Amino acid sequence: MSCPFNDEQLAQLKAFVNLCKEQPQIVQNPKLSFFKDYLLSLGVTLPTATFGAKNFTAAGDANAEPKPMDPAQSSSDEESEPESDVELDMEGVIEGIALEGPQEMGDPDKEPTDEERDQSDEKRSEAMMAFSEQEFDKAIALYTEAIQLNPQSALLFAKRGQVYLKQNKLDACIKDCTRALELNCDSAAGYKFRGRAYRLLGKFEEASHDLCESLKIDYDDQANEWLAEIKPNAEKLRQHKLSMQRKKEEKEHSEKLRRARKAQEARAQARAQQAAGGAAPDMGAFANMANSQDFVNLFSDPELFAAFQDPEVSQMIYDVSSNPSNYIKYQGNPKFAAILEMLQKKMGKGGAAGRGPGEFPGFGGAGAPPPTGPKAGDDDVGLD
Repeated sequence: MSCPFNDEQLAQLKAFVNLCKEQPQIVQNPKLSFFKDYLLSLGVTLPTATFGAKNFTAAGDANAEPKPMDPAQSSSDEESEPESDVELDMEGVIEGIALEGPQEMGDPDKEPTDEERDQSDEKRSEAMMAFSEQEFDKAIALYTEAIQLNPQSALLFAKRGQVYLKQNKLDACIKDCTRALELNCDSAAGYKFRGRAYRLLGKFEEASHDLCESLKIDYDDQANEWLAEIKPNAEKLRQHKLSMQRKKEEKEHSEKLRRARKAQEARAQARAQQAAGGAAPDMGAFANMANSQDFVNLFSDPELFAAFQDPEVSQMIYDVSSNPSNYIKYQGNPKFAAILEMLQKKMGKGGAAGRGPGEFPGFGGAGAPPPTGPKAGDDDVGLD
């Protein structure tokens, strides 16, 4: 038969084939659906639009620019999908084909008779013949009849799972193989074909586990080849999970240390206050006063006003007035001690708060009542 294409058409066809090799997912382009259908009719395994070639970014658009990722979404994805930041080779991963109808699993409680077992074996032989002739639908029908006769046979489910695997009906394959393993935990075929189905779905860890189990039970060259395909991806995922676990443990350890340090500081503070006779300032009272008009009035005092020009002093006072417990951070600071002493003196004068020396709450005389009678010269006393 002569070639129906001229040289120019052949060159274009060759370029298209090379493009398919470099970017296998291009066959998912809707405009190439006729070509995709032809490949599927040949039993070819096709990549999905979401996986495959590393340089291919979107179905039908090999030159598309990657979309920027929302940082919040990225953080959420990292938590929900730990393997999302692992670069995996997704070539050969497919979506799989769903069954059109229910998957016949037989009566799990049925105990077949000897005659039914013989009939089931005959159906299995016919199914194996149909499978060898690539009559997959016929093989499925025959295996299903055999299962109905003998639903306790793990081999029948594993063999039908193999046919589903050939048809890229991966979920059906996994279901059959899982049933086979429920009936016989040493079903090498069940592990083998389920492992392959997991591999085609991109579930590399599950695939690695099943193929390893299959090889332990009964060594098989094909299963060994399938395992070799996914070892790099499975190892990357394993290492990534170990790294995530280490980070989690380190974070938990750091949090325990932080809580321990906080508790230790609290105990040290309590001991220091006890040793000092409980004379620590009542910073809660100071915070209340710091937000009052009395505190504002103090700024008419030049000495105090000058002291507050120091940014460090201002920050310390603001920090303590916002949260009295922050006093602990500054109790050893000379500037803080000096400003507290100055405040005690200034506040002790009646013009600011109407109290005598040492009578402002929290500064040596906390809770002391204000004077009950007028003092001599009260009307003449003002701020320095």
